[in-house]
Amino acid sequence: MSAEAPEVVESDEERAWWLRVAAVLVSPQPVFAALRDDSDEAAEARQEQMLALVLVAGVAGVLSTSVAGRLLDDPAVDGLLVAVWAFIGGGIYGAAAYWLGGALLYAALEALGSQGSYRRARHVLALASTPLALSLLCLWPVKIALYGGDLFRSGGSDGGRGGAVFAWIGYAVFAWAALLLLTGIRAVHGWTWARAGAATAAFVALPALLVAAAKL
Repeated sequence: MSAEAPEVVESDEERAWWLRVAAVLVSPQPVFAALRDDSDEAAEARQEQMLALVLVAGVAGVLSTSVAGRLLDDPAVDGLLVAVWAFIGGGIYGAAAYWLGGALLYAALEALGSQGSYRRARHVLALASTPLALSLLCLWPVKIALYGGDLFRSGGSDGGRGGAVFAWIGYAVFAWAALLLLTGIRAVHGWTWARAGAATAAFVALPALLVAAAKL
């Protein structure tokens, strides 16, 4: 009986984290506060959920790139190849964001006095990506139903006013993720809004500078 108890507790905690993934969209502070427990057991219980978020958000991320918007310009590419590209590219994109983005966030937090772990920084970032994951499940099916393959062609029917509306919704999704990151940093570390904002700004600024430098 006692030997089975740890397995039962762990299973309950894993189920609780699936509920927290949904709850982070409406009540983020207590969900992020649960990340304060960074023991190996607690981290393992939420690892599957963090991985799922990273992968789904990664697919949403690659579909939002300009590269995705012209995939079907190549006659050799069809809808199936687009789906495969999105899945594989999304996995790579999500993994890079999780490990490299997590390292950037960890460095920003550490510079501002955090004593948290790299693992916890990654989990904060993964939870903050929940709006991106939600957009893949809710926003992209609507876009595909309306525009079909034109989403992946230059100058398709998605380039009109409707496409502009969806573009702004996409910007709002990324802004929501940034706001969740700010909220998460504050909740996990118990910092002021200003200090959490400084960490968020430092995390966001470096990749933006790198992208700008690459375009010069």
